[in-house]
Amino acid sequence: MLKVQAEANVPTEFGEFRMIAFSEDDNNWMPHMALIAKGTDFNKPVNVRIHSECITGEVFHSQKCECGQQLNSAMHYMQENGGVIIYLRQEGRNIGIINKLKAYALQEKGLDTVQANLKLGLPADDRDFGVAIEILKDLGVKSVNLMTNNPEKIKIIENSDITFNSRIPLQIKANEASLSYLKTKKEFFGHLLDDENN
Repeated sequence: MLKVQAEANVPTEFGEFRMIAFSEDDNNWMPHMALIAKGTDFNKPVNVRIHSECITGEVFHSQKCECGQQLNSAMHYMQENGGVIIYLRQEGRNIGIINKLKAYALQEKGLDTVQANLKLGLPADDRDFGVAIEILKDLGVKSVNLMTNNPEKIKIIENSDITFNSRIPLQIKANEASLSYLKTKKEFFGHLLDDENN
């Protein structure tokens, strides 16, 4: 069972967040995180972004995906409007960075992101969003405005005790490197993307 292991206020270029580490034990070097913007009102529907780790996009600014830009946009939005970012340590749709780089290599040979995962004997998407529900409940969130393009994240909220109030779109314009990735997101996973974003 997840529990709070540590928390502190962390100033960022977007503003200050209360950062909370969740794991089953305090020896976990890769805990899930909750970032709570100042002034967030938990008595109203809470703006929430469930975001999965992407070291290539967030740290190294890879152009193959829009993950880093999505995280930056979410942090900015939450500071402006109040809200919570649940940061899940599920790199590469939960296949890990080594397998993700192997998948990248296969994509260089013409496979799309899903085909590459399947070629490696891995699931197209192995993430567990139930962890986010557990964290939201621990934080006392009762109702959410969910920042997402992913219908699976909406379903996981709707199938929980937390009320789904509305969706906040998070559209990042495609570039030459991310065009195929975003097309696969829309066509295979059914992500709610505008035509100009894929």
